Amino acid sequence: MLDIQQLRKDMASVVAGLARRGVAFDEPAFRILEDHRKQLQTRTEELQAKRNAASKQIGILKGKGDDTAGIMAEVSGVGEELKANEIALAQLQDKLSNFLRTIPNIPRAEVPQGKSEAENVEVRRVGTPRVFDFAPKDHVDIGAALAGIDFETAAKLSGTRFTVLKGGVARMHRALGQFMLDVHTTEHGYTEVYVPYMVTGETADGVSSLAKFKDDLFKLEGRDLYLIPTSEYSVANFVRDTIVDLKNLPLKYVCHSPCFRSEAGSYGKDTRGMIRQHQFDKVEILQMVHPEKSADAHDELTANAEAILQKLELPYRTMLLCAGDMGFSSSKTYDLEVWLPAQNTYREISSCSNFEAFQARRMMARFKDEKGRTQYLHTLNGSGLAVGRTLVAVLENYQNADGSVTVPDVLLPYMGGLAKLDIAS
Repeated sequence: MLDIQQLRKDMASVVAGLARRGVAFDEPAFRILEDHRKQLQTRTEELQAKRNAASKQIGILKGKGDDTAGIMAEVSGVGEELKANEIALAQLQDKLSNFLRTIPNIPRAEVPQGKSEAENVEVRRVGTPRVFDFAPKDHVDIGAALAGIDFETAAKLSGTRFTVLKGGVARMHRALGQFMLDVHTTEHGYTEVYVPYMVTGETADGVSSLAKFKDDLFKLEGRDLYLIPTSEYSVANFVRDTIVDLKNLPLKYVCHSPCFRSEAGSYGKDTRGMIRQHQFDKVEILQMVHPEKSADAHDELTANAEAILQKLELPYRTMLLCAGDMGFSSSKTYDLEVWLPAQNTYREISSCSNFEAFQARRMMARFKDEKGRTQYLHTLNGSGLAVGRTLVAVLENYQNADGSVTVPDVLLPYMGGLAKLDIAS
């Protein structure tokens, strides 16, 4: 959520920042709410002062033994108006909060201008795509030959955009998740956590705008519970309504969970294969840090996600998203895109974002700084990595001419001695 004080003091910079994202700030609506708030607040303060003065006068009169009936009646009337004003002011503050909760974050100054992914900027490219001496297949055909990916059974169970994994492919999927957790916990200093896969509306709204994006979520009928689209929804809220001790910063968590997304608005996109599913696994890495540390933490978190791709020896590139392509809560985002031979292109496998105080303000997640002042935390998160898409990348990049798939060296300890996935006989 945006800082309302920034809006009050420097609305022009907020309007300009949002315009970079292609978002028009409704300045007239905000000013109407603000003007009404000022009127109510001024009148409320006047009534409070009047009541306090009258109460003091009552004390003086009582001390002299004088009649207080008239002034008591006056205080009673003031009290009734004051109570009504306080209720109206609280309701208006809620309206202001709800208004702000639907407005996205402001891009950092270094975020490039642009409206779509076509204007994202390549920061670096790591690894060289393999040159095949045969026509590489996509993961759908590879998985079918291995009898390891079964979309037909998944469709029978649940409909489209679901997958059943079997045998060695299922083993590799599990191995990837375990490998990622081990790297992030033993090498990168993250604490592993296990979280609920369902969260309340309040929890969901702490991370993003539930009012704007609830159609992207699966909701339990008759319950204030939503299936998580990412474990960020659960883990980020660890610090909701909390004042964290400065000595405990940074907080670093890693979580492996299934993720559930309705994929609203994605009709017709990536209908073949495992790229865009209603259910998929992801290893998420999150940090909650001192505001002065968040820029460096963002680079660190991105490097942590990149390390998984490097260890798997998968070619990838790191993209700095332009202002118009960033997520709702982000102030700056790097996307990692892995090379998929069958598509002859790079596809997103991780998104690493710095939200600065945007989420923390929604969640009231704070800490006391070196001078004892209460400040909002800065929160960051990224995929470290999306497990299903990593499986897709391994199958395609490590495929062999005979239809088998070589197991990457770093996964061998997790595969029970299986060094190659062979085609079904």
